[in-house]
Amino acid sequence: MSDMTWFTILSTLGAALAVAIGMMFPALAMGRAISQALDALARQPEAEKSVMRTLFIGLAMIESLAIYVLVIVLIILFRNPLLEYLVTGS
Repeated sequence: MSDMTWFTILSTLGAALAVAIGMMFPALAMGRAISQALDALARQPEAEKSVMRTLFIGLAMIESLAIYVLVIVLIILFRNPLLEYLVTGS
C-alpha cells in the first residue's frame, strides 16, 4: 500500500475515533445536567426560571464543545494540512 492509502486510512480512523469520543462525553454531560436540573426543580419548584435559564446556558456550552469536535474532524478529513506535505513529497 502506498503512503497516501495509509494516510487516508489513518486519518479516517482518527476522525471516527474523535467523533466517537468527542460526542460521547458531551452527551453524558447533557444527560447529567438535565438530571440535576430536574432534581433541583423537584426540590424547589419556585426556582424554575432560574434553574431553566442556567440549564439552557449550560446545555449551549456543552453543545458548542460537540460542534468544535465536528469542525476539527471535518478539517482533518477534507483539508488536512499534512496531506499537502505528503503529496508534494518535500
